[in-house]
Amino acid sequence: MVVSSSNPHSKEISIRRRIASIFNKREEDFSSLKEYNDYLEEVEDMTFNLIEGIDVPAIEAKIAEYEKENHDQIMINRARKAEELAAAQAASKGPAQNDSDGAPNQSSQTGYGTGAQGQYAPTFAGGQPRPTGMAQQPVPLGGGLDLHGYAADDEETMKLRAERGGRAGGWSAELSKRRALEEAFGSIWIT
Repeated sequence: MVVSSSNPHSKEISIRRRIASIFNKREEDFSSLKEYNDYLEEVEDMTFNLIEGIDVPAIEAKIAEYEKENHDQIMINRARKAEELAAAQAASKGPAQNDSDGAPNQSSQTGYGTGAQGQYAPTFAGGQPRPTGMAQQPVPLGGGLDLHGYAADDEETMKLRAERGGRAGGWSAELSKRRALEEAFGSIWIT
């Protein structure tokens, strides 16, 4: 069996990254939600056609024309995204940490830090800081907390959650009954 060295997923990822860096308008850049959705649909259609190799020269020409006409707006949006990312990283790291000799701490440079209790916690994972202690955890509205720190629910709410969770996983009462009957009748031996 011959395995191709080129990964089709990496091709899709590189195309999507390239298109996203060019077609980087946001919802607030449009006067209506419909216009924004039409823009997103057009971008996705072009992306799909590039990935599948459909009418590539025409799409590349369209991308080049769009990039030429909207160069300033593209650069502004890239800068805005970079500023937001830098702000998110700075907010997740908190104040700069220094060793006793005044040099920046290695963990502050690598993006890893320690939590309030000395626990390891990546300070930047997917754009959101990771909470490390109970003080940072949101407290559910309604009832208080039980012994383990979870929301204390009444019996009716617990039954409802269990039923919804089962349905979300594809379970139903009818399925359970049918399986019990099949197993019961499957075990009957007729001689």
